[in-house]
Amino acid sequence: MSPETVVLISLWLIATLFGLIYLFLRWNFNYWSYFKVNGPKPDIYFGNLPSAVTKKRHVIYDIWNIYDVYKHTDYFVGIFKNRTPQLMILNPQMAKQIYVKDFKHFYDNEASTMVDEKVDFLFGNNPFSSSGEKWKQRRSEIVPGLTLNRIKAMFPITLEICKRMNVFIEGQIKNPSLEGTNAKDLTSRFMADIIADCIMGIQSDSFRDSNSPLLVLREKMFQYSPVYSIIVGLLPVIHKLKKMRFITKEYETYFVGLMETAINIRKAGTETKVRCDFLNYMLQLQQKKNLTNMEVCAHSMTFLLDGFETVSSILAHTLLMLARYPLIQQKLRQEITDKLGKNRDFGIIHELPYLNACIHESLRIFPVDFASTKICTEPIELINKNGTTFKVPRGMIVIIPKYPIMMDDEYYPDACEFQPERFLEDNGGVTFGFVQIKAALVEILTKFKVKPNPKTRNDYTFDPTYFLARLKGGIFLDFEAI
Repeated sequence: MSPETVVLISLWLIATLFGLIYLFLRWNFNYWSYFKVNGPKPDIYFGNLPSAVTKKRHVIYDIWNIYDVYKHTDYFVGIFKNRTPQLMILNPQMAKQIYVKDFKHFYDNEASTMVDEKVDFLFGNNPFSSSGEKWKQRRSEIVPGLTLNRIKAMFPITLEICKRMNVFIEGQIKNPSLEGTNAKDLTSRFMADIIADCIMGIQSDSFRDSNSPLLVLREKMFQYSPVYSIIVGLLPVIHKLKKMRFITKEYETYFVGLMETAINIRKAGTETKVRCDFLNYMLQLQQKKNLTNMEVCAHSMTFLLDGFETVSSILAHTLLMLARYPLIQQKLRQEITDKLGKNRDFGIIHELPYLNACIHESLRIFPVDFASTKICTEPIELINKNGTTFKVPRGMIVIIPKYPIMMDDEYYPDACEFQPERFLEDNGGVTFGFVQIKAALVEILTKFKVKPNPKTRNDYTFDPTYFLARLKGGIFLDFEAI
């Protein structure tokens, strides 16, 4: 065989290989056109959500662009996450229908397909990542742990931690920095002490000890593998064969050790045995249902996941919005002064409608989660705006783009403006997280004025590397004693 023939055959084989790869990458890209569902043309490698992989910007901006293009013509559109077809809901009424009337068809969250408790026991037993009956069971075990009476019983602890936070802020004022106070660091210290004392029953003072393990390890809590995400996007079957770990092994080892210490201290104590807190409830549940210490740890981790990062983020961003809008800040301070004075009664603190509205409006602009990803657990037929129908198959991911809807002027006029009055009629319920946020804001605003530090950007650009809403570059505030 001549050298020229060898070269030609080699080139032909290479071309054939690349052709097969190309066909493999595109083979199902006609999925939505086959079902006559509109949608944007996908990128051959990244589908319609390239930022989920590239991290050049937050993936919500990819979702937002699709929403803006199709919101007037379609109730839902078909997109691709890498090569996997997913349905995106654009109409708020249809989204509400999925959450309420048709909830039985969308029972599970996408997270339930990503984790295996054999690989990641703590996250695998979180209700958010559980499915079906397991979700029901986990939720029924956790919810009674933070009843109104328990939250009320722990309120004095919350107030004591608020006082320590104010002392910390006073120290920041006495020793000012050009970049001000890091709001996320401040609120994380606050929540570290709340979680330690209210959930674990352990004394902590993160405002004095910057090396508090709950603080140091919080950045190491989650692990994310972009390589794994790309491979799973191209070959979804991998994700069934190999589940990834969300909670790092290092954090799991530390947290389990901390919880076992807390359990042993509580069981050995006398006065603490009757303390009406979450740990007391968990030990009662352990005895009643014969739970292992690891199962107790998993339930406690649920509050750490739902409370630590979520509540500290909401509190930091609410402080930011109040700093950006001083007139609203003063109006809220006046409400606090008029209704509370020096009284910090648990009942009265929930009778502050403007405070509640400020938190909800901040949540609209900086939501805990930008979009919901639900799994179709039972096939259902949806009707599009033009009258065509699509039967959602079992197992398909359905995206509800909450943030683009909440930032749409059609539903929230002047959506980019901070206007708490939108939520004055929304009283909400009494939850553990909201109690901490309200108590912290009351104590801070009673004693300090809050201003944005020049280091803080003045827009709403999100950090593309973080799964929750987090202002890119961080939140830095200046406090001034009143």
